[in-house]
Amino acid sequence: MQRAWFMVMLLLTGCSVPQPHSDGRAGDADAALAKLIDEYLKGYLAWRPALAVRLGLHQYDGRITDLSPASLQAERRRLKDFETRLASLPTNLLSREAAWDYQILLTSIRNELFEFDVLQHYNRNPMTYVRALDLDIYIRRNFAPLEQRVRSIIAILDQASNLMAAARANLAQALPRPYVETAMQMAEGQIQFLKTDLVQALEPCTNVSLRAAFDRAQGQAVAALEGFVAYLKETALPVAHEQFALGRDNFARMLREGELIHWPPEQILDIGLRELAREQQAFAEAARRIDPTRPPIEVFRAIQKEHPTEQSLLADTRRNLEAIRQFVVQRRIVTIPSEVRPRVEETPPFERATSFASMDTPGPFETQATEAYYYVTPPDPAWTPEQKAQWLTAFNYYTTDIVSIHEAYPGHYVQALCLNASKVSPLRKIIKSYAFEEGWAHYTEQMMLEQGFGTDPSTGRADPIRAAKYRLAQADEALLRLCRLCVAIRMHCQGMTVAEATRFFMDNCYYEEKPARQEAIRGTFDPGYLYYTLGKLMILKLREDWRQQEGPAFSLQRFHDELLRHGQPPLPLLRQMMLNDPKLWDQLL
Repeated sequence: MQRAWFMVMLLLTGCSVPQPHSDGRAGDADAALAKLIDEYLKGYLAWRPALAVRLGLHQYDGRITDLSPASLQAERRRLKDFETRLASLPTNLLSREAAWDYQILLTSIRNELFEFDVLQHYNRNPMTYVRALDLDIYIRRNFAPLEQRVRSIIAILDQASNLMAAARANLAQALPRPYVETAMQMAEGQIQFLKTDLVQALEPCTNVSLRAAFDRAQGQAVAALEGFVAYLKETALPVAHEQFALGRDNFARMLREGELIHWPPEQILDIGLRELAREQQAFAEAARRIDPTRPPIEVFRAIQKEHPTEQSLLADTRRNLEAIRQFVVQRRIVTIPSEVRPRVEETPPFERATSFASMDTPGPFETQATEAYYYVTPPDPAWTPEQKAQWLTAFNYYTTDIVSIHEAYPGHYVQALCLNASKVSPLRKIIKSYAFEEGWAHYTEQMMLEQGFGTDPSTGRADPIRAAKYRLAQADEALLRLCRLCVAIRMHCQGMTVAEATRFFMDNCYYEEKPARQEAIRGTFDPGYLYYTLGKLMILKLREDWRQQEGPAFSLQRFHDELLRHGQPPLPLLRQMMLNDPKLWDQLL
């Protein structure tokens, strides 16, 4: 791991941020930038109202993105215009904080343009149009009276026909097969959601005229989606192809413009493969400490049998989540800026097909529905006893605790609490780095075990077998994310096929064929899922550099508090915020 830290440091070179100016002229430059940011964000959210609603900005309720060809062209022109205007600012006069905001804004603009011009979500990915019919937040969170939320839902459903028409107008004639097949599955799931879950969730609404309006809009939306599924099946699927890869240069551009990472994909792959071998060795060693007579994967499958019952699943998860929180507090891992606990609840029915466990935290601007939910998915009551038992193996106590660390303490929930409590600019609360967000949560899994999590909760003393079981579960999660890194680069830069990627997951993180294929398919349209591991490694490297900078004053809690107080900027930029001496970047080569 030490070698990986040193090598990941190289990712940071080439990140050019405007140097701050110290005299009084910074005020005018800062004001000009602030005005530009405010104007940019207004247009950004107006075109992305679903995002705004999830952030807690409910003046956007009931709106949907206009994805017509004219609207797409207008939004791209707007982004290019802001890129030009931003370049005209006197960056040498910006203050330190403003210089960072400048870079975050520029990164956001270029990332959006990359999605328009290279990823081409609106021309190549039919999933984009299914996702745009975004309704679950209106039944998940009670941020307004039910009748008001029903009106918003009707307004969105009324746009379904226009949305599906825009899809047919924008999408290329021949599309990547994985995109078409996944879009069909998503659309069929959305139809089921509209027919059942949405209807059930709105049953408490007794306003007769409103119910009639909903029934009409719901029926039209279902018909529009069914027509889109038929279009995908009959028109798009027969001519679909396997050409999903970005190509090496575009992949490097994704890293550079989306996350400020200036390093060739091939060298990132080298790190990933070395880390993969190291983690596989750790997996095997942990298994040997538990039972040296059996193959490691059999040992892991054996510990998966240590799980809650169907009836105790939620209660056990609640109890263990509180124990994890107490560990974070007692060991001074990070300052938790709220005593409010997330509610452990069953995953809503409409999300159970795709979710094992998830965190739903209110957005940074939410003032009404401020509760947070940690969702876990119980076995389906209609399943056989054998199917239920198999499902519960995924909730073995060790894996569930690792997932709870990732999702809640001190992972995504604490991350969101810190963002919501921070005094950073609105820009930094809205624009988030994929590598930072997922890298932090993945980093916490390893960090918590480094700090001793996994001791016997009744005595607090080390238990080598119990610790090995946690290490095995943590290694299993790490292996999946390492495989994602390797597969993302090989599929998009080196011609790896979906079938070859499926085999890679099966061979290297020991997945069965069906989930391995699902992971491979995701990599075709989400090449950024390499950021789980890459972000984790970059945070580990930053921790080591900050330790050297702080010397005797270093503490893990101070590091984490400092890390989480700046918003969620790209990690190379965060290094500039936290490290006093830029030369430190070069001293560990």
